[in-house]
Amino acid sequence: MSAEFTWNVRVYYEDTDAGGIVYYANYLKFYERARTEWLRAIDVGQHALLQEHDAMFVVKNVSADYHAPAKLDDVLKLTLRIEKMGRASILFEQQVWCGEQLLNTARVKVGCVDSALRPRAVPPEVVARMRGVMPS
Repeated sequence: MSAEFTWNVRVYYEDTDAGGIVYYANYLKFYERARTEWLRAIDVGQHALLQEHDAMFVVKNVSADYHAPAKLDDVLKLTLRIEKMGRASILFEQQVWCGEQLLNTARVKVGCVDSALRPRAVPPEVVARMRGVMPS
């Protein structure tokens, strides 16, 4: 697997405003789905993570820049890469593309917590899988 993960999504009517433009908050949903699909691709199931390791990921911080609008029926390419990995947090760089045009960029910091929402270290098995796809 490459250091950058790519996942495609089509823009549906429900993703847009009355003008057929993707509503700004829906980019966060697209980013969440891309991170979930990335975890699946590296064989980390979120339900199993909670059941077996008492660990889950929560978003701590998001910073997004909007460059151009996505529109109804566009096929979007979402990219994801790990920018930095800490003991209990991961900083992702994520992007949305339509063809060759960059539409949106975001930095998303997620924290690892237990079922009581207390910070905890990312389980070693998960770290190993994530490091296997990080740039050196």
